[in-house]
Amino acid sequence: MMKENKTMLQVMEIHTFYGLSHILFGISLEVRAGEIVALLGRNGAGKSTTIRSIAGLTPSASGKIFFLGEDITRIPAYEIPRKGIGLSFSERRVFGNLTVRENLEIGRRLPLNKNVQHWDLARVYDLFPDLKRLELQWARSLSGGQQQMLSVAKALMGNPELLLLDEPTTGLSPLACEILGKQIGRLKDEGVSVLLAEQDVSFAMDLGDRCYILDTGEVRFQGTFDELSRNQQLVKEYLTV
Repeated sequence: MMKENKTMLQVMEIHTFYGLSHILFGISLEVRAGEIVALLGRNGAGKSTTIRSIAGLTPSASGKIFFLGEDITRIPAYEIPRKGIGLSFSERRVFGNLTVRENLEIGRRLPLNKNVQHWDLARVYDLFPDLKRLELQWARSLSGGQQQMLSVAKALMGNPELLLLDEPTTGLSPLACEILGKQIGRLKDEGVSVLLAEQDVSFAMDLGDRCYILDTGEVRFQGTFDELSRNQQLVKEYLTV
């Protein structure tokens, strides 16, 4: 089991561009072992770009990103999962012409730490019972909520120590959000730290330990959800639609 308060991820003053457009302006954050940390903000605030920068998909132009003390700032995106970081996209990137089980098998990777319990089909099916029932169905035939579960489960099959979730509730029904939230909440007990980019404040608040509020590519607040709930002016200014 990971030590409490051990720093898993440290992002230091990253600046990220899309072409000539400056998107992130000196973003800094950290995730400690056993935490679920939320990135909050309206559409266009920079949440997904932050996730993509950490994952190496949209590399930062400056600043540093450390994972378990190792500088991963310039590591190619295909190397990031091998370091112990999993990623699930809001677009539910699953292979539609493969079965649920085949999608999971493709995502399988042995854990870096051989002394910890690893994610396999049995463990993933325990977390997501619906996927066991649907394991022989084509992924394209699943509902939106089921595809999102599969996307998260596929990332877990890579045996990450840190899971990056980019807007997992996008397009889901309230019931699907509730089910997914319970399953994400269990990940803390399973030894997985989570960085969650989410626009639904209530969903994030039910799960998260701490949060960062982003607006126009800058951090406007960092703290606990209790601290955030006591500052309704901040909520109104940066989170209310």
